[in-house]
Amino acid sequence: MIPVLWLCGPPGVGKTTVAWELYEDLTRDGVPAGFADIDQLGICYPEPAADPGRHRMKARNLVAVADGFRRAGARCLVVSGVVHAGRGVELPGLPQSAVTVCRLRAGRDELRRRFLGRGGAPELLDAVQREADALDASDFADVCVETGGLPVTEVARLVRERTRGWTSPSPGPADDAAAPPVPADGPVLWLCGARGVGKSTVGFAAYQRVLRAGFTAAYVDLDQVGFCHPLPADDPGGHRLRARNLAALWRTYRSAGARALLVTGPVLDRAVAGVYAETLPGAEFTLCRLHAGREELTRRIMRRGEGGSWPQPGDPLRGQPAERLLRVADAAVATAAALEDVSLGDLRIDTDGRTAEQVADTLLARSGWPAAAGA
Repeated sequence: MIPVLWLCGPPGVGKTTVAWELYEDLTRDGVPAGFADIDQLGICYPEPAADPGRHRMKARNLVAVADGFRRAGARCLVVSGVVHAGRGVELPGLPQSAVTVCRLRAGRDELRRRFLGRGGAPELLDAVQREADALDASDFADVCVETGGLPVTEVARLVRERTRGWTSPSPGPADDAAAPPVPADGPVLWLCGARGVGKSTVGFAAYQRVLRAGFTAAYVDLDQVGFCHPLPADDPGGHRLRARNLAALWRTYRSAGARALLVTGPVLDRAVAGVYAETLPGAEFTLCRLHAGREELTRRIMRRGEGGSWPQPGDPLRGQPAERLLRVADAAVATAAALEDVSLGDLRIDTDGRTAEQVADTLLARSGWPAAAGA
C-alpha cells in the first residue's frame, strides 16, 4: 500500500485547505500523489447503528480508494477528515506504519471564528468545541501542529517539517479485509452535463429528498474520488480511476444497507459512460443530462469564481480572474452544444432560470426516484 498522511482536527480548523496545499506541493515537486477528503467517502444514510459517525465505513472506503490511486501510479496519499477521538485512525488491512497522523488544532476563539466564517451553524459550536477538547485529550496523533494566526502556507510548511519522511514506501500490501462483501448492483441515478450546469448542487438536493422520503441511499461526486496527479497515459481523463473507486464505494454502501446510488460527474460521450457501466455490470443506470444556455452557464461559472458554491477541495474556478472564467464559460457552452448534438443521456432537463430545488424535483419525478431507491 502507498503511505498515507492523514490531517485531522475539529470542524473549521482547516484540515481540507491545508491537506490540499500539501497535495499541490507534492505534485509541483513531481511526486505522483493522490488526495481524498474522508467526508466524501461516507455519504450514505441513514448510518448503520453499529457504526455511528460511519468511521468504519469511511476507513474501508479509504483503503479501497488508496489502492485505486496506487494502481493509477500514485506513490502517496494525502487525506483530510475527522477521526474518532477515542479510537484514532483505524484502517483495515493497512499497516499502522503506513499511516502518519497529523492533528491540527486552534484555540477556542480562533476555532469559533473559522467555523462561523465558513458558514457553520452557530448552534453546532458547542459540539465542535467538545470535539476539539476530546482531540486535545487524545494521544493517537503522531504530530500536532498549532494553526492559530498562521496562513495556510505556513501551516503546510510546519506539517511538512514535522512529518518529514512520511512518503517512504509502506512495508507491505493490504490484506483482503476490505474485500467486497456484496455485488455493486442496484439502481444508479447519474447526473451529467457541462461544467457549471449545477450537477453537484442539484444532485445533492435530490439526494436529500430521497433521504427525507425514508430511503437508505448513497451519494458520490466523481470529481471528489479522482484527485490523482499525474494520471496514467492510458487514462488521461481519469475515468478508469474514478470507475474503480466508484465501484469500491458502492460495494461498501450496499453492504451497509444502501438500496440506491446517486452519482454526479462528467460524461462527455457514450464511450465514457461505457467505462463506468463495465465496472458496475450489475447496476441499473439512468443517465440524466442537465442543460443550460450560454447566459445561465456564464452566470453560474462567474458566481463560482466569486466563491458562490460549496467549498469543494481543489475548485479550479474559485478566485480566478474574470477573463479566465469567461474562457471557461465559452468552453462549457461548447460542451453543452456537443452533448445536445449527440442527445446524450436517458433524460434531459433544462435548468435555465430554475433553482436547484426545482430541478431536483423535476429530476426525481421524471426518473421515477425515490421509488427506485426502494427497489
